[in-house]
Amino acid sequence: MKLIATPFLLLLVLFSFGMAKAQQIQMPQASPAAAISQKIGLTDVKLEYSRPSVKGRKIFGTLVPYGEVWRTGANASTKITFSTPVTVEGNEVAAGTYALYAIPNKKEWTFILSDNLELWGAIGYTPESDVLRFTVPSTKSKDEYETMELSFNNMTDTGATLNLHWEKTAAGFRIETKVDQIVMDQIQQMVIDTKTDNPGLLYQAASYYYTSDKEMEQAHKWIEQSVATDPKYWTVHLKAKIEDKLGLTEEAIQSAEMSKQLADEAKNIDYVNLNDRLIKALQ
Repeated sequence: MKLIATPFLLLLVLFSFGMAKAQQIQMPQASPAAAISQKIGLTDVKLEYSRPSVKGRKIFGTLVPYGEVWRTGANASTKITFSTPVTVEGNEVAAGTYALYAIPNKKEWTFILSDNLELWGAIGYTPESDVLRFTVPSTKSKDEYETMELSFNNMTDTGATLNLHWEKTAAGFRIETKVDQIVMDQIQQMVIDTKTDNPGLLYQAASYYYTSDKEMEQAHKWIEQSVATDPKYWTVHLKAKIEDKLGLTEEAIQSAEMSKQLADEAKNIDYVNLNDRLIKALQ
């Protein structure tokens, strides 16, 4: 008996084939994808990587051989993105996205930033695409990390340390960002050149000078202008701290008392306590 392939039969076969392809068992990934972002200074730093686990295996020196280029994770190579130029272990790096490779050894690691973002892991890696190589010491972790982890710590206004932990091994490197020149350019343009009388801008400029330990006399002039125009408990408190740095103790106490009164009226107990502590330290 000869079968005739009707259009309906063909559609049924194609539909059944498509359904078979679409059916998949959903299971946890062996090395799940992860993404973390961190604001460092005025720079956004983003990491995209896959997180392998130990699963009873010996990792460094065995699964991940010493002296060989490693993808710094699993699956595709780890990617790191900087929204502005940065310095990595003291080396200038332009804004952009880079593949992050590593060469582990027993006592030190070499990290690599590469501009080749197309590779699967380290397959096909060549040094010609290196943007930066640097070597840092590795250490033993206090805790054992079953799953590889990338994280930031030792945060400052301008920098942070990127750490890698896996098994009982730790390695990391310092990222520093350019903050001071950017902020100073804004103060020059928005405060100094325009001779602004905006109390908010004057407070911000005075606050940056205070925290950066720049010209306290100039910071005092700005905060006096800000307070004279629009006194707030936080601006008057800054005035007291600047006066303390200038050695103007009586003026600092008076400002702190004024800030405390404003904070009490605003029912801000935190600033009431801050001023109490400052007054006690000044007396």
